[in-house]
Amino acid sequence: MALTQQLARVPAGYLADRRQATGASPDSDPQWDPPADDVLDLDWAPALLKRLGEVAGLDEAPLDALRQALDGDTALDLGFLDTPPHAIAPFGGTPTGLGVLEVAYVSALLNQIDISTLLTALPADEHEACSVVGQVGAISGGLRAYLLDHFNALRDFYRDAAERRLVVVLWWD
Repeated sequence: MALTQQLARVPAGYLADRRQATGASPDSDPQWDPPADDVLDLDWAPALLKRLGEVAGLDEAPLDALRQALDGDTALDLGFLDTPPHAIAPFGGTPTGLGVLEVAYVSALLNQIDISTLLTALPADEHEACSVVGQVGAISGGLRAYLLDHFNALRDFYRDAAERRLVVVLWWD
């Protein structure tokens, strides 16, 4: 079973409703079910994207924003989503998240990152490029395409969340 990173963009009110549902449920069920269009599966890309930013020499502010986009923060109280038997991250740690202001900040900095330029910092040899970012083995379709697709999906996801003034919840499932 592979663990993959999941992100959901939801209104702050949805989190409040889920927290209340957890307290009202006899088995602490938050009834977590964000709309499918507002969920992003990043697969195993987070560590590779962060490493790419480091290897390529991404400036500190955009690199920190990339890390924040992929790691979230513990400032949002999301412990109610980590309550057995209905924990949304049964194989990972407690879900993390970013509030509306943090989402807007991260989105603005992700939009400044030129992923194509970052990818040029990788060695031309696919095996060496995988090694540099910490990927063991080849990726179907190629490492560069994988990173490009996942970064673009992440950037677009945050852009939409910022435009709609949504919070982002992150977990590993």
